[in-house]
Amino acid sequence: MLVREDFRTGNALMNEGRRQAEHHRIACFISPHGFGHAARAAAVMEALGSRYPSCHFDIFTTVPPQFFEDSLSVPYSLYPVTSDIGLVQKSAFVEDLDLTLERLNAFLPFDPDLVSDLSRTVIRNRCELILCDIAPLGIAVGRHCGVPTVLVENFTWDFIYGGYPSMAAAMGVHIDYLHRMFSAADHHIQTEPVCFRRKAGLIVGPISRRFRSNRAETRQRLRIPFSQKIVLVTTGGIPGSYRFLDRLASFREACFILPGSSRLTEFRDNTVLLPHHSDIYHPDLVNASDVVIGKAGYSTIAEVYSAGVPFGYVARKHSPESPGLVDFIDRNMDGIALGEEGFNSGRWVEKLPQLLSMPRQHQRRSNGSEEIAAYIGRLIEANETTAGTGRRESL
Repeated sequence: MLVREDFRTGNALMNEGRRQAEHHRIACFISPHGFGHAARAAAVMEALGSRYPSCHFDIFTTVPPQFFEDSLSVPYSLYPVTSDIGLVQKSAFVEDLDLTLERLNAFLPFDPDLVSDLSRTVIRNRCELILCDIAPLGIAVGRHCGVPTVLVENFTWDFIYGGYPSMAAAMGVHIDYLHRMFSAADHHIQTEPVCFRRKAGLIVGPISRRFRSNRAETRQRLRIPFSQKIVLVTTGGIPGSYRFLDRLASFREACFILPGSSRLTEFRDNTVLLPHHSDIYHPDLVNASDVVIGKAGYSTIAEVYSAGVPFGYVARKHSPESPGLVDFIDRNMDGIALGEEGFNSGRWVEKLPQLLSMPRQHQRRSNGSEEIAAYIGRLIEANETTAGTGRRESL
């Protein structure tokens, strides 16, 4: 049973039934921007748990608890802490830069009392290392309490904020602060698709959560025959209101699955509407599909790449992240670019015959989570991650 924790009072709340001899303990500060960072961090935690079954994770984030309940089999504690701002989204494809700036002004620089409180929690829990994806607060905590930090990223926020010319001047002080903070990480890992290449100790392939069920098992749960073509429509975990359902009914060659489109599971002719939190693991939906249609976000790209299915993708027009993501798709995956308006109106249905004719690919690179687990394992085994070795100067 997952229970939350108030880090200021130190009331430890863990998954009951998973209390083991904890030979290793790692703090994880995870950005709540979308679900891509949480998905990537969950994959890394699972890989570390396979290598060190007694490892326990202390997770600091405002990502909903249900996500970790669905994604993790390793022992963990969850601390509901605002670890990052990221970008405030108006919708899956549109960001709110003004509100982002307003929240950054309240969040940065970090409150010294917050950093001190979190540092005490990390030391009390005897954490050997702090893993950050891509929440900079974890780096500040590590510097304060002397616990080494590992930054995992395919971009950092100073790069993203600097890519919006209309806001770059207003965000200048935050960009400089975050650049110094990210540069202060003790170990730096980049994961493909990398959007801005920096000096890093390790560069790995795409990271995705492992599939749990095979295609036949997932299709059986969805009441879809194995011979039927499946098209998954996803906006990366952000619930959407789709205006193109009538167009889907006219395309009889496939069955469509739309996560986050209904409060309850609904079967409508050739369409399956699923709630935001359904009882079917989202990576298994990707694996069971013949085509995926949706936003070109990190976790979706990584899962589609791992499954080897064709991707009809929508890149956010003005996002500094998009060119790197699109370049990776073009070089490593089968797919077709779809415009935002074409997605919203359902005109992408016209592209389905071409997408459905593309063969399923075999994954060409191993899941990067395994490489990161091995890297962190070497740090642990080399005794480079002793907790509480001494306070360092804050940035």
